[in-house]
Amino acid sequence: MKITLKAALAIGAVLALPAGAMAGEIAVIVKTTNSNFWQNVNKGASAAIEGTGHTLTFDGPAAESAVADEVNLVDNAVNRGVAGMVLAPSDPEALVPAVKRANEAGIPVAIIDSALGKDGEGTYQTFLSTDNCAAGKLAADKMIELTGGEGKLAVMSYVAGVGSEIGRVGCFVEQIKANSKMEIVGPYYSQSQMATALNQTTDVLAANPDLKGIFGANEPTAVGMGRALQQSGKAGQVAAIGFDGNEDLQAFVRDGVLNGTLVQGSFQMGELGVKAVVDLIAGKTVEAQIDTGVVYVTKENLDSAEAKNVLY
Repeated sequence: MKITLKAALAIGAVLALPAGAMAGEIAVIVKTTNSNFWQNVNKGASAAIEGTGHTLTFDGPAAESAVADEVNLVDNAVNRGVAGMVLAPSDPEALVPAVKRANEAGIPVAIIDSALGKDGEGTYQTFLSTDNCAAGKLAADKMIELTGGEGKLAVMSYVAGVGSEIGRVGCFVEQIKANSKMEIVGPYYSQSQMATALNQTTDVLAANPDLKGIFGANEPTAVGMGRALQQSGKAGQVAAIGFDGNEDLQAFVRDGVLNGTLVQGSFQMGELGVKAVVDLIAGKTVEAQIDTGVVYVTKENLDSAEAKNVLY
């Protein structure tokens, strides 16, 4: 895939390094390395670095909730003078000072997946992500179709306040409230821990025997949710939609535990993020915002080319 180079950036000053600038390290720092989603980002980044003359490092905290650890990883990258950075901020505000330091050091930064806080505007050059609000609305529309728009609906979320969560879950809830008569239970926050999501979902199912629908808003949360549905004997009885597309979630869709799952272009985030940084290092400009897309995967299209392009 190729980034279309268009107008000057809408955010941040372009870092006008000369074409053919000295090759160096491009640091890819994500929310956690303990997730297939982020490992798929790594695969995309590794594919993009080939033939560029640059080297690639990939790192992240042990858990998405370890925000201070991610801040330290960014600071360390700045201190060792990386040529560029691709960053998925686990907290929109906490990462702002670190990204500002990168900008002051002349390091081009591509933000992926979750937006940086408003105070960070102008300190990075491009933002690559799923349109999380549109994805949340799509999930809500599919849930309304499955349930008829009535009954209790549980929302199983991940980390409160993260940029992707605000858009994805916030717009899901808004769309449900605006277009259905469903009663929302939650949201519950798993801190992106599968075991926590499993326990939370088990409790929700026990406390709400009349539950009509349930939404798991990211990979570990949706996996925990699916396992809870299986263990409780509620699989297939409650309309269930997940988010992301690892092997567990694909199996849940194939087996009818989930009616569907929305899958982001995680490979594309890594691939296009690195390509953007390489272009910036060469003194080129890239689009201020790049949509990496989402696909609603069901049993019917699970084996299609469109689905296989995003599943991992």
